[in-house]
Amino acid sequence: MFNIGTGKGTSVLELINAFEKATGVKLNYQIVGRRAGDIEQVWGNVDKANKVLGWKADTPMEDVLASAWKWQCVLREKGIM
Repeated sequence: MFNIGTGKGTSVLELINAFEKATGVKLNYQIVGRRAGDIEQVWGNVDKANKVLGWKADTPMEDVLASAWKWQCVLREKGIM
């Protein structure tokens, strides 16, 4: 098994901001308190994937989100989603 990613955590707010910047879509969200049992921080160690697979994530988050959004829009146009 491999953890695939950058090995750097991304907060929910950072992800929201990156999505909005990448797609131009404004998300409707509220900032509220943490729920009981919510994990404060978590991310994977990607060293094994980097060493064994010789692969490292290097695509900026905004590029990944823009690509995923375009794909989602195509699926919606085709009536798949």
